Amino acid sequence: MKTLKNWTLKNQTAHHVELCVDEQHTLCLYVLENTLFRVLLKRKGELALNRTWSIAPVQDVPWEGRHREDLSGFTCPTWTLEQHDKQLTIATDRLRVTVHQPLWLEWHYRNAAGEWQWLAGDRPTSAYLINANGDGVAHYLSRKKEERFYGLGEKAGNLQRTGKRFEMRNLDAMGYNAVSTDPLYKHIPFTLTHRDDISYGLFYDNLSSCWIDLGNEIDNYHTAYRRWQAEAGDIDYYIFTGARALDVTKAFVRLTGKTLFGPKWSLGYSGSTMHYTDAPDAQNQLMNFIRLCEQHAIPCDSFQLSSGYTSIEGKRYVFNWNYDKVPQPKAMSQAFHDAGLKLAANIKPCLLQDHPRYNEVAEKGLFIWDSETNSPERSSFWDDEGSNLDFTNPQTIAWWQDGVTTQLLEMGIDSTWNDNNEFEVWDGEARCHGFGQEIAIKHIRPVMPLLMMRASLEAQQRFAPDKRPYLISRSGCAGMQRYVQTWSGDNRTNWDTLRYNTRMGLGMSLSGLFNVGHDVGGFSGDKPDAELFVRWVQNGVMHPRFTIHSWNDDRTVNEPWMYPGVTPAIRSAIELRYRLLPYLYTLLWQAHADDEPMLRPTFLDHEHDIQTFEECDDFLLGRDILVASVVEPGLRERRVWLPANESGWYDYYTHAWFSGGQWITLDAPLEKLPLLVRAGAGLPLSERITHVNAEKDDTRELKLFPLKGVGCSTGLLFEDDGESWGYKNGNALWVKWEMACDGAAINLTVTATGDYRQAWKTLKVSLPEGEKRKLLINGEARSAWTI
Repeated sequence: MKTLKNWTLKNQTAHHVELCVDEQHTLCLYVLENTLFRVLLKRKGELALNRTWSIAPVQDVPWEGRHREDLSGFTCPTWTLEQHDKQLTIATDRLRVTVHQPLWLEWHYRNAAGEWQWLAGDRPTSAYLINANGDGVAHYLSRKKEERFYGLGEKAGNLQRTGKRFEMRNLDAMGYNAVSTDPLYKHIPFTLTHRDDISYGLFYDNLSSCWIDLGNEIDNYHTAYRRWQAEAGDIDYYIFTGARALDVTKAFVRLTGKTLFGPKWSLGYSGSTMHYTDAPDAQNQLMNFIRLCEQHAIPCDSFQLSSGYTSIEGKRYVFNWNYDKVPQPKAMSQAFHDAGLKLAANIKPCLLQDHPRYNEVAEKGLFIWDSETNSPERSSFWDDEGSNLDFTNPQTIAWWQDGVTTQLLEMGIDSTWNDNNEFEVWDGEARCHGFGQEIAIKHIRPVMPLLMMRASLEAQQRFAPDKRPYLISRSGCAGMQRYVQTWSGDNRTNWDTLRYNTRMGLGMSLSGLFNVGHDVGGFSGDKPDAELFVRWVQNGVMHPRFTIHSWNDDRTVNEPWMYPGVTPAIRSAIELRYRLLPYLYTLLWQAHADDEPMLRPTFLDHEHDIQTFEECDDFLLGRDILVASVVEPGLRERRVWLPANESGWYDYYTHAWFSGGQWITLDAPLEKLPLLVRAGAGLPLSERITHVNAEKDDTRELKLFPLKGVGCSTGLLFEDDGESWGYKNGNALWVKWEMACDGAAINLTVTATGDYRQAWKTLKVSLPEGEKRKLLINGEARSAWTI
């Protein structure tokens, strides 16, 4: 690669500066917000790809992509420019960049005292590199010892990424090692860098395969550095600051688009297994799941049909029902609906070469096209070869949506499970329609799953316009949170996976994917033993997505009742989730409305406590619940670090209070998940321990965990019908409360706004056992609030 060196000021506009580099390239420095800048390099003045699908600061991007020079949605504030002999400085009142000669950038932020402080800087020796042949770009920054690196979406290993090298290349990594396998399914080249004084985000808007090195590589000729390198495309990155790490995550979501607000039932338990739909009597197996849930008193809201329902002699063919296995899809769907369960069906974007409709699709030109021949590309897929659909072709989108509608939705299927959508097309020059402007697949591989899930979403919306859609997708890129819930793919059954999937989920959450979960119990490998299964379920019920899913090597099935001896413990964990559904649903609302992560590493709310940055197995569900999962065999006690705060923490079960900033040891018998609650919190709870039904959910409790001393805290409960768009017109209920505590009383002030009339009319308020202070609700001594 060739290092870019010398620059001159070329042009200045209202929102950016252009530099001419080495007399042929254009470097653009955009001022988008007071704390958000963008750096874009145009090789020989041109963009390798003139569109993006990830940047969506206000509204969704057009199907054909957002033009890279579109600045809509940004405030583009005023800024200053100063030029000296070998330097150029661009500054807002909060962030500034200095361009040095030869080319490298240095960033400073203004602190609370009004002083400029060093934020980040390129490596002074060779910062921007490009390949002379037109492909391949790289960017190097200096790396400081005090920096901690997080983000990168779905990655194996520890939550902190410092000292490691990672690759973004979407792969179907079945049975991956959760400690070490890389790459995995998703493409999110975003890093969150934290120091004690500041945090900042760096997002490379480049959709080709890339590598990110955060300190694994060293070179005697350069000071410590970090590197991003891509196989193709442009250097185009956004840098933004935040006083806290949380501010950076929220800013990244604002940059790439808001979290989809799905239906409430999507937070219930979702059953799934490859075994049922692979069985010759799939419909009977599926119907039996309903009976077994009732028999074992396991609450459940949905079931995910694995792809066996589409099979012909063992292979999978999207939009093809195997009527020998499932003779009556509509009757089966109705049986699930009668039991209160929804159905999601697995769909895949690659047609095997002997698919019954392959020739039809090929003749219409709906596949990605081979780079050298006038025929569809062929790639390995599910024990054969097949061709991948081209979702940059409007006709492909229409064909797909017709299949979703006629083969799934009209059959009674409620949702789409967009799977195996990594688009492993390794002919990088394979041609995509590009909405009329041809694009090589190497530039947009992770855009394909993004457009696939969008096509599915719009089909669902058209079919049921009054209901909020729910979709699942395994692969994707930054911005996929606008459309789907996701999960960590086909994990392997062992204790390490349980531990490191939790860190993987937190990494996704820090990277803007809030609605996440894992295949509880493990997808591949032998079945989990009883202890591992219990601990995995206990952990899983505390994630936004809770699905028990398996394709066990020993042909067993992971089901809640698979071990009769521990079924009561499994049932208890799932019942706990259903008790907490009002809390979880409020968190989903806040994720959508306020860009608040649902899963949170403990440091996210307690940066002042250095211990919270140490690798651990704890996490926060919202701000209020500290989850201390047991992730080692044989443990019946759990040592937990309580993040330092002024209020302390309560044991969820015993109501014992502990001050923050200390280690404690909790009892952790097999049937118990250790949980703590932040003092000052209030948890909204339900007594409906069965599938979601707003009309029958007629009780609500607010379980208070008051401050021990003097102080105030606030909280929110969000309610609506659980599935419509009514909240957009005020047809929802926002119950806000403030709890003021002193030595004599707990004063709870409750207010409600919104037009929705929920089934429950009274909010029962409870206090921890042993709490002696008087409870006042809106100034009166009582134990309930009536709306």
